[in-house]
Amino acid sequence: IQSMLYVTPAQDPSPATVPDRNAFFDLGLAYACGHGKPVDLVHAHKWFNIAALLGNPRAREERAEIAELMTPVQIAQAQRLAREWVLSYH
Repeated sequence: IQSMLYVTPAQDPSPATVPDRNAFFDLGLAYACGHGKPVDLVHAHKWFNIAALLGNPRAREERAEIAELMTPVQIAQAQRLAREWVLSYH
């Protein structure tokens, strides 16, 4: 995950480059907390959404928590980004 902390939104990691599925959760945390990158709730929600799709139960909890801080437009944007990412790799 350490190397993923410096990935920009334009350089989203592919599933093949991720060491394990929990790394997507960790990337969500990095965006949510500003660890190694600026706080970005849209991208945090996106990565929590992807981690939740891959079966991480904590990701669902974190996604719900940050969603309370987001506008409906931001949530829709995060969902669109997650959907685009999933469709690009499946």
